Amino acid sequence: MSAAVNGDTISIHYTGRLSDGTIFDSSTGDQPLEFTIGTGMVIPGFEQGALGMQTGEKKTIEILPADAYGEYSLEYVRVIPRGEINIGAEPKVGMELELRGPNGESIAITIIDVNEETIALDANHPLAGKTLIFDIERVA
Repeated sequence: MSAAVNGDTISIHYTGRLSDGTIFDSSTGDQPLEFTIGTGMVIPGFEQGALGMQTGEKKTIEILPADAYGEYSLEYVRVIPRGEINIGAEPKVGMELELRGPNGESIAITIIDVNEETIALDANHPLAGKTLIFDIERVA
């Protein structure tokens, strides 16, 4: 068994939770997450946490927002007139949409407020600004 280093492709089972214990993702009952260390396939803090792990090793890592999905930014929140967006359904808080940016890139947004005149859209990642806690096990 060797410790995981940059360039290694490894497999990890994980459960991700927030500070309040809410589980937001898990590979339990599914395939482990396979990624190559040093290629940016996963958030930086997860990659750093996996460095040095031996096959079969388990640990808990805490990842601050800067090494996860960044801080929550009001720059990514926009309030627009209802008539400026046609989503083919009545807009509701919590509805997730996918828009195209100016260069054709996909942008995931969430409706965070709806009233008679406007809709508030949030393009922050749902986990932005949150500290993430992962229980991880290297399985290969």
